[in-house]
Amino acid sequence: MEFGVLDHLDISSTIPLQDHYENRLKFIEALDSAGFYGFHVTEHHATPLGGAASPSVFLAAAAQRTKTIRLGTLVYSLPTHHPLRLIEEICMLDQLSNGRIDIGFGRGSVPFELSYFGVNPEHARSIYDEALHIVLQGLRTRKLNYQGKYFQFTDLPLKLEPRQKPNPPLWYGVHSVESAERAARSGFNIVCNQPSKNSAEFIKAYRETWRQTQGNGAEPKIGLQRAVHVAPSDAEAFATAHRAYAAFLESFRFVTKRHGAENRLSGRENDFAELMDIGRGVAGSPRMVADYLEHDLRSAGANYCIMYLAFGDLTFGETMQSVRLFADAVIPKLKGVAGAGATAIAAV
Repeated sequence: MEFGVLDHLDISSTIPLQDHYENRLKFIEALDSAGFYGFHVTEHHATPLGGAASPSVFLAAAAQRTKTIRLGTLVYSLPTHHPLRLIEEICMLDQLSNGRIDIGFGRGSVPFELSYFGVNPEHARSIYDEALHIVLQGLRTRKLNYQGKYFQFTDLPLKLEPRQKPNPPLWYGVHSVESAERAARSGFNIVCNQPSKNSAEFIKAYRETWRQTQGNGAEPKIGLQRAVHVAPSDAEAFATAHRAYAAFLESFRFVTKRHGAENRLSGRENDFAELMDIGRGVAGSPRMVADYLEHDLRSAGANYCIMYLAFGDLTFGETMQSVRLFADAVIPKLKGVAGAGATAIAAV
């Protein structure tokens, strides 16, 4: 079992932005020292949830402050990027980080945000398909040739290349059996954020498709994402998480509320208690959190525990205490956990 963090860098507190970013960089330094596998940022725009509106800029800073932790995106919103620009940014990041970049791609989970860039949300899937093909071609070769509806390149030479060959590890967030199977066929690592029963169904389909299409080799990362807060006591942890998550939800719903719409998948819960009830978060003492995650990860069949550890208006002190307790008292209990079916791929 390995451990990582997913972060929106949500701007839910009132501290100056410069301090907000500095605190996050110190947070990543602590994750690096504690042996976490990865730190992944999202991409959102014109919303308090968009503290990492330019993932490449923030990850370039993080690369200079860390040594071993892998740094990545979950995800780049492909319809808001020109693929040539993104190829060059990823190559630069991979070189600047000494080959520690992981990259995730998506079509944009919030249609309103796509519209801010003049992108018709109905075209997002086809733009994503073209852009993904081009980006992967550009990372794997030194020349672009592509003739599509949205992008055209003819013998365009590329002077930048990634350090990792043929490309950095690829990631995708899955919310259905179909998306899980598609990710496996494409050779992507995955993250699920649904309750363990649903995630287990997606992960089972992913493993089966991976076995059929990818064969032997190293097992991919199969992540289960949860909001987690650790404190010395269950009561303190829940009270802090409850307060902070309320601020996070305000940020999460900012765009849909502005447009008079409702969230479709995530963000429909009313508070942290409800998030715990549906099985997508936990706040408690180290022992409680370890017991909860052990059962959750085994049930889903995950081999990667990826968490919100910094969210909402958690103070820097509250976040760092949670990281220290998790690293010192939770990771040792979970390190050897293997999710149900975790050896199925390796056994092929």
